[in-house]
This record gives sequence, C-alpha cells and structure tokens, in this order.
Amino acid sequence: MKTESKIQQDIVLYYRNNFCLNHHNPQHIIFSVPNESKSKRETLQKKAIGMMSGVSDLIVIKPSEIVFVEVKTEKGQQSKSQKKFEKMVQALGYKYILVRSLEEFKEKI
Repeated sequence: MKTESKIQQDIVLYYRNNFCLNHHNPQHIIFSVPNESKSKRETLQKKAIGMMSGVSDLIVIKPSEIVFVEVKTEKGQQSKSQKKFEKMVQALGYKYILVRSLEEFKEKI
C-alpha cells in the first residue's frame, strides 16, 4: 500500500507534467500546503503566521476554478478539523475532493 506522501508526489508530478508546464496555455498551478509540525513550539510559531489545522494537502488552481485536494491512503480517515475545513470550503462555493490514488485524482479533477 502506498503512503499518503507517495500518492501526493504521484499526483503533483502527473499534474505538473500535464497542466503546469510553460507551453500549457493557460498554465495551471498545483502546490502543497505544509500544515504539520514536529514540535509544539513549531506548531505555535506556524499558527502565529497563519497555519490552519485541517487545510487540504494540495491546492489546484485551474482557469476559473480552485480545487482543494485531501490525500488519504486506502484506510486513512479525515480528522475533525479536515472535515470542518471541507465544509467551510464547500460553503464558499469551492470544490473539495478526497482522493486515495492518482487514478481517483484523475477522475475527480
């Protein structure tokens, strides 16, 4: 079974190669949101500069659309803060998808 990190890497590599290169017009954007910290001190510092619990792993910016992507393994579950973030994003009219593989990402994006 692939790790979340490996699934996320596969997604970013696929998307960048297919939609984010200089010759793509318009050029899309995909990036990760580093929202985990190893220490309590680091967490407090990141929160002070705007880190938010539950933010999706990836953000994809397409023409006239922003998609928030949460990556999980086959058995992975969203935390309460991730579910809250999903509801907030959807209430604002944006697309939020949870994916467990590159193939599922391709289908949903």
